[in-house]
Amino acid sequence: MTIAQLLQVVLIAFTVGLSAFCFALARRLRKLNDLETGLGGAIAVMTSEIGRLEKSILLAKAEAMAATRALSDEIERAKEERAFWMLQQKFAEAGPARHVRLQRRRRREGAHLDA
Repeated sequence: MTIAQLLQVVLIAFTVGLSAFCFALARRLRKLNDLETGLGGAIAVMTSEIGRLEKSILLAKAEAMAATRALSDEIERAKEERAFWMLQQKFAEAGPARHVRLQRRRRREGAHLDA
């Protein structure tokens, strides 16, 4: 056997081994990409979960913004109420208000004759 023939045998053996490796790799890749049991299914499930979570986050953000606005409005109303009660307290501290008796204005005697 010559060196050329020996190199051809080695090349054929290497080719057979490489083809067996490629066949096994292709089979594993098909199993990995299977949409029901493999990584492909896991990726599909994760993609749908990400979409659902994004919608939930947007909804929660909108609800938080609405709650923030409502709380801000309540705080402003409470400040106005406090200012009103402080003003009431100042009036109460000033002393009791005099009761003024309201009287009707009398017409001048000459005013009804002119009209």
